[in-house]
Amino acid sequence: MARIETAFARLREQGRKALIPFITAGDPAPALTVPLLHTLVSAGADLIEVGVPFSDPMADGPTIQRASERALANGVSLRQVLAMVRAFRADDQTTPLVLMGYANPIEAMGAEAFAEAAASAGVDGVLVVDYPPEESADFAAILGRHALAPIFLLAPTSNPARIAEVGKLARGYIYYVSLKGVTGSSALDIAAVAARVPDIRARTGVPIGVGFGIRDAATAAAVAAVADAVVVGSRIIEEIERSAPEQACQRVAALVADLRRGIDGVASDSRGRP
Repeated sequence: MARIETAFARLREQGRKALIPFITAGDPAPALTVPLLHTLVSAGADLIEVGVPFSDPMADGPTIQRASERALANGVSLRQVLAMVRAFRADDQTTPLVLMGYANPIEAMGAEAFAEAAASAGVDGVLVVDYPPEESADFAAILGRHALAPIFLLAPTSNPARIAEVGKLARGYIYYVSLKGVTGSSALDIAAVAARVPDIRARTGVPIGVGFGIRDAATAAAVAAVADAVVVGSRIIEEIERSAPEQACQRVAALVADLRRGIDGVASDSRGRP
């Protein structure tokens, strides 16, 4: 958790916004996951969300579903994902990593055992898509005992009571889903996001990241103008999917660097205003 807080504090001091890319562990091959994580950092990522492959990823669109299918076909389990995090930490003790996934693998391991193993491996936060905040107080407490940040989703349909509940439990940051639907949707309405984020910020005390529908530097910049962080997943997975394995890191680096330039352009413009 401390790494997440430190990252956002540093960015605030610099007048910059966070770039949070997502990849699915084990896609396209287990041996490429750690190199891809380092590539994301080198290209400008501030935090990284690491997807734990699952057979029924209900909140994800076809692109990330296919990534999970490929990872599962490669035999990647939750324990292997944690081993990948540990391998990444051998060379990077700074970049925050957030596991993003679903309840079943955690339930199979046991929440306490999972939290202990995740903290030991070097995980900083956990986002479980199908743990609603109203039923997550015990899980959040378990994570807290192991210095892991419980991270929650909010959506355009979230009512004030849900926002308040998330505000009480969330640490690290809140992930605001900018669209109704699944990952990979493309009808991003920046005006709607801009209208919604201040309402969430007024009820919570942690940074707000916005994801879903961000596909290029222009949309990343538009979101960075109103949020604390920009989360990009499906577009990165598409780049991996289109690449030969030996080209995946290079192509992902080019995409993420372009997103970084777009986000930093907003910060530079803001600092230059009177």
